[in-house]
Amino acid sequence: MHTQLTLSQIGSLIEGHCSDPGSILGPHHVDYQGSPAVAVRSFLPDSRAAWVVDHAAGVRRPMRRIHPGGVYEAICPANVAPNIQGKETSLFDSCDSPGYSLQFARPTGEIVDMQDPYAAPSVLTDFDRYLIGEGKHHELYNRMGAHCRKAGANSPAGVNFVVWAPNARTVQVVGDFNSWDGRKTTMRVHPHLGIWELFVSDAKVGDRYKYRIQTEGGEWVDKSDPVGFAAELPPLTASIVADLSIHEWEDQAWMEKRANTDPLVKPFNAYEVHLGSWQQGPGRAHGWLDYRDLAHRLVDYCHRMNFTHVELMPVSEHPFTGSWGYQTVGYFAPTSRHGSPEDFMYFVDYLHQNDLGVIIDWVPAHFPKDGHGLYRFDGSPLYEHADPRQGEHPDWGTMIFNYGRNEVRNFLVANALFWLDKYHIDGLRVDAVASMLYLDYSREGDNWIPNQYGGRENLEAIEFIREFNVAVHEKFPGAVTVAEESTAWPGVSRPIYDGGLGFTFKWNMGWMNDTLRYMRDEPIHRQYHQEELTFSLIYAFTENFVLPLSHDEVVHGKGSLISQMPGDMWQKFANLRLLYSYMWTHPGKKLLFMGGEIAQWTEWHHDHGPQWELLDFETHRGVQNLIADLNKLVIDNPALHACDHTGDGFEWIDCKNKDASVLVYLRKAEGFPTMLVCCNFTPVPRKQYRVGVPTAGYWTEVLNSDAGLYGGTNVGNHPGLQTTGVPSHERPDSVLVNMPPLGVSIFRQEA
Repeated sequence: MHTQLTLSQIGSLIEGHCSDPGSILGPHHVDYQGSPAVAVRSFLPDSRAAWVVDHAAGVRRPMRRIHPGGVYEAICPANVAPNIQGKETSLFDSCDSPGYSLQFARPTGEIVDMQDPYAAPSVLTDFDRYLIGEGKHHELYNRMGAHCRKAGANSPAGVNFVVWAPNARTVQVVGDFNSWDGRKTTMRVHPHLGIWELFVSDAKVGDRYKYRIQTEGGEWVDKSDPVGFAAELPPLTASIVADLSIHEWEDQAWMEKRANTDPLVKPFNAYEVHLGSWQQGPGRAHGWLDYRDLAHRLVDYCHRMNFTHVELMPVSEHPFTGSWGYQTVGYFAPTSRHGSPEDFMYFVDYLHQNDLGVIIDWVPAHFPKDGHGLYRFDGSPLYEHADPRQGEHPDWGTMIFNYGRNEVRNFLVANALFWLDKYHIDGLRVDAVASMLYLDYSREGDNWIPNQYGGRENLEAIEFIREFNVAVHEKFPGAVTVAEESTAWPGVSRPIYDGGLGFTFKWNMGWMNDTLRYMRDEPIHRQYHQEELTFSLIYAFTENFVLPLSHDEVVHGKGSLISQMPGDMWQKFANLRLLYSYMWTHPGKKLLFMGGEIAQWTEWHHDHGPQWELLDFETHRGVQNLIADLNKLVIDNPALHACDHTGDGFEWIDCKNKDASVLVYLRKAEGFPTMLVCCNFTPVPRKQYRVGVPTAGYWTEVLNSDAGLYGGTNVGNHPGLQTTGVPSHERPDSVLVNMPPLGVSIFRQEA
């Protein structure tokens, strides 16, 4: 029997530009001598011969070579592939498995068994297709990308590849498994979804791969997998097949506790870390430590420092180390700089087993233009807007996601859930939220497009943010979302049903800017700027705030925190200890970037970690000791954390003494001892300063930032103070406090 294929069809296979290989290759119904039969066709370049292995009959049927380039065909009884009875095309959408497999002989004579990639059933169910079409497939990562599977009970294991490229002419998956010859593995398309799929039995875990895409204009581009789970070490750019099911998690106790915990009322003392520079050592490129080594070192250090959480600058794969991870390409792949996906799972698991939460920075606001990434993925503006007034960020030279497109919004929400699901991450700090909320963000004149109502609000981005927050909090109770949002947008950390955006926390950028500006002033001038400190309490409970002293405050010429402090050497250290003590007693959760806890002098750079050698000096060890004790003080005293976000947890005693630059306040939580905080922002000791207190009794001094242990002068009130019976500050009783110079004294009310 002559083949029913045309020369044009065969040519499209040989030349590698067939847009619908499933219509040619695989099993197809034919009429053979008046009886139904199945024509099984395969394209196997670099082969000498090929066979169809009929599992039902237990026989091997030779295939006829119908083109010297490696196109084969065999006419088989219909029961070889019963799932295609009555079909004129292959059953790409069938959930049944074919009744045969293929064998072929390499030029060396080696016989290779393989599943016919064009007979394997799709991994996408009807429900998957419906959810994808609606943009609501929150477990998209379980279908898209590269997944190890068997295409049938009698089939060898392989890898299923799925990618979204709706405007491509042709898509091939190329990699180690096919010698990067895409003609062998041209993918099949779900036309209504724009999704391409192929099962490759030769592929395995560890293989490198890319998608070779022919654009509408005929150009060929190689792209890494947008849903790839692992990637080559930059500057190499291929994706890597990974199995995310191999790690055996041992953090069940942590996960159960997290699901039953309200993060708003628990301590949250976060240590912000850039994994590539926190600590370095030999054995890996650029001194990068692997995830497992980092896990043990971070646990030891954070336990000693009493941090409750580690917040990681972006760990998703990024080509340019100097972007610190904020120009992400591999949204589903932990960076290979520190090891494999399983190594990162071990990292999170080990921290959880040692009672440390893990927050990661997440970047849904923009992505870079690297040729192997999302930019013009199928030759068209797919993930980004076509119009640069919407699609290109003027500050960073990156592309802005098109949040109005169902598939893009689905990609991002699923990516957020992926990290919580597959890696047990405890929360996401969302970068650059303000740039997402405003259409005219950092744009001058008319270089932006208003929304449908003529406003500057990005309505599609707002919808995406709310969907993201709802999905995270519904599916992963106890997990947190944190907004880096620098404007006065209302309700960032308020519930969706109350008109908010739904974040758990919001960074208090106003507090950070006002406080650092105040602390940079010479103490003699601070009396004129007291409102820069007191203003934060006017709005402190309008959001669930985190007080951040992040990496952004020690880069781009700003200098380190201690270098920003005024005065001589003694005053610089005292001012820094004062800043930290004030911050740790102010309402709001806490975040400190690495190096700040040892008062390092140099500005942070991604190639250099903290100046650990400074701990040879008592002054730097003193600051480190203070941070450890402040963290423990917050953990041990609910008055300093349980009511961070409610006004009944704070009370001013003295905020009007501008001449002395003094602040005195209470931190409270019902059922727990009240804390009294006395801050002196000048280098002049305030001896016997009368402070009104709510009740008579004894107040123990639990921390003094001027203690010798911290490098101070030991001006204080050890072991504590007894009330005097004298009313003050409109309160019935008072204590006489020795306020240390540039220092903070913290007292706890005793029963």
